[in-house]
Amino acid sequence: MYQLLTDSAVDLPYQTLAANQVDFVSMHVDIDGQDFNDDLEHHFDLDHFYQKIANGVMPSTAQINIGQFVEFFKPYVAANMPILYLGFSSGLSGTFNSAVQARTMLINDYPSAQIYLVDSLAASCGEGLMLLDAIDKKAAGMGITELTDWLTNNRLRYRQWFTVDDLNYLYHGGRVSRTSAAVGSLLHIKPVMDVDTAGHLRVVKKARSRHKSLETLADNTMATLAEPTTPRILIATTQAEDAANVVRDHILQRIPQAQVLIQKIGPTIASHTGLGCVAVFSLGNTERE
Repeated sequence: MYQLLTDSAVDLPYQTLAANQVDFVSMHVDIDGQDFNDDLEHHFDLDHFYQKIANGVMPSTAQINIGQFVEFFKPYVAANMPILYLGFSSGLSGTFNSAVQARTMLINDYPSAQIYLVDSLAASCGEGLMLLDAIDKKAAGMGITELTDWLTNNRLRYRQWFTVDDLNYLYHGGRVSRTSAAVGSLLHIKPVMDVDTAGHLRVVKKARSRHKSLETLADNTMATLAEPTTPRILIATTQAEDAANVVRDHILQRIPQAQVLIQKIGPTIASHTGLGCVAVFSLGNTERE
């Protein structure tokens, strides 16, 4: 018996984690000088947050610190419960490094503690899709060591494609340069981006229209599916449900049996994408390069 843990960058519904007995630690979001916990909409009003962005607010985020992780892990460690934490990409946040340092501190006090950490090298529902697979494998009887190895060995097979409607938020978050944001906005360029092998964002294509960028998300996803007939695909968006439906319909036209779920992007990721982001997540048949 062991406990699965994650963080709120996973962007799955609170109810999904609760139903599967997965505990999570909250990321921090600053809105107009106030600090809020991203709790997967358990209490946090995500629609109100989206409205703040629509009104021009530029929120900021802060990584989970070492002390938070110590407090998060400690009850399980003290109860001799092995834990497996699946964390937000180390290429996008220092959060995972905080978890590593917390593990070291706890093992000093509890030498027999079993604390397994997996850097997802993913964001939003990319991390979320990995967690859903981990839940399934745990339920099927996979042990904690084997599951840790499986997640580590397969994490680069998780494909993550996304596009945004406004490059200024990526600039504000340090993801693109001021020049790229200005030129892209002027020419109405819609970048198609993914996550590289180190968990960083990168631009892979510059589409000249919104519709073309959405088609590219679907086409890139379908080109590399590990399960081509009944794949589980997550689509995440920040108030661009019509665009997300375009991507879903494009996929279902070619793969009618696909399990396609549409989720909201939480405040941690939305703070860096703004409204209008659409992202698609799937398990690929090869590792991303």
